[in-house]
Amino acid sequence: MSATYDFILNTNKLTPRRPALLPVRAQDSNPLLRSVRHFLDALRTEKGLAHNTCLAYGNDVGQFAAMLQQRGLCAWPAVTPDHILDFLEQRRAAKCAISTIFRELIALRMLFRFLRAQGQVPADVSERLEAPKLWKLLPDVLAEEDVERLLAAPDVTTGLGRRDKGMLELLYASGLRVSELVTLRAQDVDLQAGFLRCTGKGNKERLVPVGSHACAAIQAYLAQRPAGASGAPLFISNRGRAMSRINFWKRIRLYGKACGITKAIYPHILRHSFATHLLTHGADLRVVQELLGHADISTTQIYTHVDDQRLRTVHRRFHPRA
Repeated sequence: MSATYDFILNTNKLTPRRPALLPVRAQDSNPLLRSVRHFLDALRTEKGLAHNTCLAYGNDVGQFAAMLQQRGLCAWPAVTPDHILDFLEQRRAAKCAISTIFRELIALRMLFRFLRAQGQVPADVSERLEAPKLWKLLPDVLAEEDVERLLAAPDVTTGLGRRDKGMLELLYASGLRVSELVTLRAQDVDLQAGFLRCTGKGNKERLVPVGSHACAAIQAYLAQRPAGASGAPLFISNRGRAMSRINFWKRIRLYGKACGITKAIYPHILRHSFATHLLTHGADLRVVQELLGHADISTTQIYTHVDDQRLRTVHRRFHPRA
């Protein structure tokens, strides 16, 4: 069992808002969490799910196993559909988002499918449970003027500001997920050609063009960045380590407040803005799908409904009674 998934099952460091699970030392004697660890190994090695997806599913099923233990259950065959419903109801009472509860149910379904295939339970007690209604919410998007203000916020007279400027410019120029951004290596970015190579969900690699503004910002950052070993992260912290997602989230929120943007600022909002602004200016939907690394174009299509000005323009132009 890798240390990665020992960490998942002791999630007090991963997600402080959620209750901590059993300590690592207790897991070997706990058959529930032992099965969870095997399940997570299967997700990683057989399903090829992304690291962050495994983290989320591990957190979900680990909390369910902790609830079962608190009720005195120590074997999966004793679990009933009511236990799952009780768990989901607790999550709803805790005011978790419907999307979060939906993901937790998916994680439990995958777990019980795995347990059934392994012969650890006589039947899949989750298969007849209905998923909660999940409305597709429109993503938050920054206006182009707000993006310009955000990108101009870092103080580029300092090394820290040049690093943050490079990260913000690159995130908006490429539409990367923040996990893809912080794991980029210097060798993954070709500033001369204006392209980068990143590994997204499902370990799928894709090439993404990088604009001239982002290339210039990264070049300015690299001019003062300490030389790293081959394979070192492109963006590093003050301690010379890879930037974490949480660290970057704190930085972008800081810059959002500094430049007076009232909307909540988080890394993914630049990815949403990247896609929406491309489509607003006439980009082909399939091209945007490829740039974002979406497996299904229906995921990309939601961005066609975000720009209200574009919707009004199209309506006025083509509706006979507009």
